[in-house]
Amino acid sequence: MGLNEWAYSLSESLLSDPLPRRWMHSLGVAKRARALAPVLGEDAELLEAAAVLHDIGYSPELAVTGFHPLDGARFLRRQGADERVIRLVAHHSYAVLEAEERGLREELEREFELERPELVDALVFCDMTTTPDGVETTPSERLDEIVKRYGPDTIVGRFIQRAAPEIHASSRRVERRLSQLKAADQPM
Repeated sequence: MGLNEWAYSLSESLLSDPLPRRWMHSLGVAKRARALAPVLGEDAELLEAAAVLHDIGYSPELAVTGFHPLDGARFLRRQGADERVIRLVAHHSYAVLEAEERGLREELEREFELERPELVDALVFCDMTTTPDGVETTPSERLDEIVKRYGPDTIVGRFIQRAAPEIHASSRRVERRLSQLKAADQPM
C-alpha cells in the first residue's frame, strides 16, 4: 500500500463517522495539496498524505491532550508513519502558537522538529484555504470563520489571531511560487 492510499484510509477510518465535517475538510485540504504538486516535485505525495492526516488528532479515539496536532502526531509516530509526515501534522498551521496558549509549546518542540519551511508553508496554505466543509476559500475568510466559530477570547480564537500574520505570509509565499511556475510555463 502506498503512502497516500494508507493516509486516506487511516484518516477516513478515524474521522468519517465520528466527525464527518472534519473528514470533508481533510479531503478538501488534500485536494488543495494535489493542486500544488507542480511546485512541490518529489514532495507532492508527502504533502498530500500530511494534508489528509493533519486533523486526525480530533478523532475521539486519539484525543488525549485535547491539542489535536500533538495527539495526531503522537498517534502517527506509534503507527510508524513517515517522520516528515508526522512533523507536518505536529506543526500544521502554526500549531506552536496554539501549543503555547495551552502550555504545551516546549513539549511539542521537544518531541517534533519542524519540517522544511516550503512544505510547512504549503500545508498552511492548503489548510487555510479550505473551509470546514472542504470548499476552497481565502485565508482571510478562513481566519474569520475560525474566530467566529470558536470565539475571539477562546484558546483557538486567541491563537489564530496571533497566527494570522504568519498564515497570510505563508499563503503569499505559496501563491508566489505558483505564479512563478505559471509565468515560466507561458510561451514568450
